[in-house]
Amino acid sequence: QVQLVESGGGLVQAGGSLRLSCARSGRTSNVYAMGWFRQAPGKEREFLVAIGWSGGSTVYADSVKGRFTASRDNAENTVYLQMNNLKPEDTAVYYCAADLADTVGYDYWGQGTQVTVAS
Repeated sequence: QVQLVESGGGLVQAGGSLRLSCARSGRTSNVYAMGWFRQAPGKEREFLVAIGWSGGSTVYADSVKGRFTASRDNAENTVYLQMNNLKPEDTAVYYCAADLADTVGYDYWGQGTQVTVAS
């Protein structure tokens, strides 16, 4: 089992920044990659970025490329999402997820953290 806990969400003005954290615990040795997703009210869940756990390589969705940056701290078992130049359309619940090495897709999800961007 892998447990994921997101934090760092909140209310911010348009143009502002937030940094989300996702702390990982439990059986962590076989995590291949971590991902960040978001879901706005009435919309489908949207992929934002994936970050490889060992090498740190990243893949970003076009919608956030250049504004959002993912990083990880292996020693702390934590991944981060730095979000800059936030827009009202970035308002959503943000989730992190863990992709295990021996499975397809993301296997574990956090509870989510709300990000609200005021215009």
